[in-house]
Formats: sequence, C-alpha cells, structure tokens
Amino acid sequence: MTQGDLLAALRDDVVAAAPMLLGAILVRGPMRCKIVEVEAYRSDDPACHAYQRRTPRTEVMYGPPGIAYVYFNYGVHWMLNVVAHPPGDAAAILIRAAQPLEGLESMRANRGVFKERDLLSGPGKLAKAYGITGEDTGTNLMDISQDGLHLLAPGSPIANVVTGARIGIAEGKWHDVPWRFVDGDAIGWVSRR
Repeated sequence: MTQGDLLAALRDDVVAAAPMLLGAILVRGPMRCKIVEVEAYRSDDPACHAYQRRTPRTEVMYGPPGIAYVYFNYGVHWMLNVVAHPPGDAAAILIRAAQPLEGLESMRANRGVFKERDLLSGPGKLAKAYGITGEDTGTNLMDISQDGLHLLAPGSPIANVVTGARIGIAEGKWHDVPWRFVDGDAIGWVSRR
C-alpha cells in the first residue's frame, strides 16, 4: 500500500480506512512503532466529538484527511487521531495502541516506564511516549518529507483483523458498534484484550 492509497482510503470512508491503518508506522524523530489498534468515529456517531456540533476544538476534524486531531481526555491524557473524510465531513480514527519498533530509549524516557509491552498499550500511553500534545493538532501526518510526527503506510494490509466494540463508550452512544479494529497477530500489544 502507498501513502496515496492510504490517503484515498481516509478521504473515502473512516470505517473502511480504520483497519487500513493497522500496520502503519508512526514516526517521530528516532521513534518508530507499528499501529496495532484503532477506533473509527464519524459525525453521525453519538460518540464522536463532532456529533451534531462544530466547535473550535473539533474544527480540525472538518479539515482534510490525514491531519492530526489531538485532544486532552479527562484532563489527564492526550489522544492522537487521524482525520478522515473530505473537508466539511468530520470523522477521525483514534490510534489506541502500537508495538514499539525503534527509539525505545526515547519512549521510555518520555513515559518513565521500562517494560516494552506497557510503553504504547493505550492511546494516552502512546501520546506520552511520543511527546504528542495539542501542539500537534493540524500536523499533516501523511507528509513523510518532514522530520516531525508522521505516518508511513503499511506495506500490505493486515490479514488477521479482529473487530469489536469501542472502549469506554457510554451505553446508548453506539457503544456496541464494532468500530474497534485490532491486528489479531499483535494482541499482546493492544490496550485491552
């Protein structure tokens, strides 16, 4: 898969694009990790931040696909999302977990955690390990020519994709919609089995 293929998928449909992010490499400086768990959100979804409203915080979700949407969750953790759909149609994919590949020393220093399986096994953990904050909102994650935060498309699709309900969604807000996607061959790295 090429960067262009991934961008086209992001532009087309967030639910179809989400599993295509599995296996993508998230890069920042010396750090590299393989994405193993994601969740899809779109504007008609009651669990989506852009559901029935457009606010200054969610404005970036209405922008072009491939842009970073980073929000602060419960006043504790930053969360990295990849914007999807054409401009004006809000949608995003939450990066929930990843398998560390390179730059583990930097990740450990940022997190203060040394166990490899605990470094990126949750969206807040991943953001902290990568030093991701609200300052990263609006970053073009598809621009591989820059040294900053970006994504590299997976070489090939993940063959064993497991789907399930998203995590932490209140009952009645599409809590049972199977829009959580996991690399079935990397279960040990996900946020919650």
